[in-house]
Amino acid sequence: MENPENQNPENQPNKFVQWLKTSITARMLMVGALILVLLIPLTYVNILIEERSYRQQDVVGEINQKWGNDVMLYGPILKLPYKTYSETSTFNEKTKTYLKETKTHINYAYVFPEELDIDASVKSKTLHLGNFESAVYTSDMEIMGTYKSPTLKSKGIKTEDIIWNNTAILFRTTNLKGIKNEMNISINGDAYDFETNFNDNTSGNHLDELETGFLNEKLIKNNFKFNMSVTYDGTNQIQVIPVGKTTTMKMTSNWADPGFIGNYSPDDETRSITKEGFKVDWKVLSINRAFSQLYLNKIPHLNQFAFGTKFVVLVDEYQKSERSAKYGFLVIGLTFLVFFLIQTMSKIHIHPFQYLMIGLALIMFYTLLVSISEHSNFLKAYIIAGVSVVLLITLYSKSILKNLKFSALIGLSLTALYAFIYVIIQLENYALLVGSIGLFLILTAVMFVSRKIDWHNG
Repeated sequence: MENPENQNPENQPNKFVQWLKTSITARMLMVGALILVLLIPLTYVNILIEERSYRQQDVVGEINQKWGNDVMLYGPILKLPYKTYSETSTFNEKTKTYLKETKTHINYAYVFPEELDIDASVKSKTLHLGNFESAVYTSDMEIMGTYKSPTLKSKGIKTEDIIWNNTAILFRTTNLKGIKNEMNISINGDAYDFETNFNDNTSGNHLDELETGFLNEKLIKNNFKFNMSVTYDGTNQIQVIPVGKTTTMKMTSNWADPGFIGNYSPDDETRSITKEGFKVDWKVLSINRAFSQLYLNKIPHLNQFAFGTKFVVLVDEYQKSERSAKYGFLVIGLTFLVFFLIQTMSKIHIHPFQYLMIGLALIMFYTLLVSISEHSNFLKAYIIAGVSVVLLITLYSKSILKNLKFSALIGLSLTALYAFIYVIIQLENYALLVGSIGLFLILTAVMFVSRKIDWHNG
């Protein structure tokens, strides 16, 4: 006689639950679903890093506003007024004749120097506000050069139409707030003070304008020399527009990590960069740039021809954290894969909740990394966050797997993975090559380990 209990459907084992517990396919689907779920908090970690990076930019901007902004120099430029004439005719009804009237107009020519030599001595440092820093500097610049006797004949303007006694010198620059000395220019020994001109920047130059009073007519009718000095408090970069027919610039600084920007590179033969600072020279000829030495009526917008130095803060912790977080999916996926292989080969049951806890611990690595790196350097933060997470997951896996050998394997795997990712994010030119080789070796190891699993059983 059959046992009635065996005929009760409620006492029959749930086939679906049994399939979930024993089927390899079911475990794979479960692990895959958990990885997708963990992408949600991983996305929020990336948003957190981005927000902290924006906060850094805001603070750096605040530091720059207080100290002084980027510096760009455009000039000196000779402002040469000249006369043009127009003739109008009006018909007189009484005399039945045309009356001719000649009107005189005042226009301006803008002449660039023959030679422009700049000697810049830059003392740089980093300023901190909270956990953030910005590169700032004080630059002492000596600007000198020569002019040929101005002539406008190439533009069809007669010498007698030039108004010599109303000639002035213009100098355009950014960061007027950062200038720390009275600005004047010496022409053949005679000094002329600069005054600020209003510039509405409608041309998009974003450069403020300084102008001298009228120059000595006798001085400028012939070849003349000029020199001027300016001291700036600035941040981030210094650039010069090469308005000289021959423009040279020498720059020395105590900053060890310069970035050379703009259209022209410094001379490789004289370039010197050490831990104590750098010393570089530029030389730009008129043939090297696509603009002339003389313009009528309007000063051209030439910012695109500028060159100079950017004072780079190399350690951008948020950029490294962001690059590290991009590998979060890989870390979670490979860690889960190791647990899955151990579970499949050893027949140890791991609950989905335990997978979830492991995944959240892996995500906590990135929040620890960001928060610690704001108070320390990236390497120290990476080591502290990595050791903390590896120890946590290793100890947790020991309580799950009940096997010291498997727990040690988990710990070594995570250590190797975090070390591999650290090497990748430090590289630039070889990151793709090293990453591809590393992933190939990981795939090879997984294929080797999983070759004995009976995938047909469940």
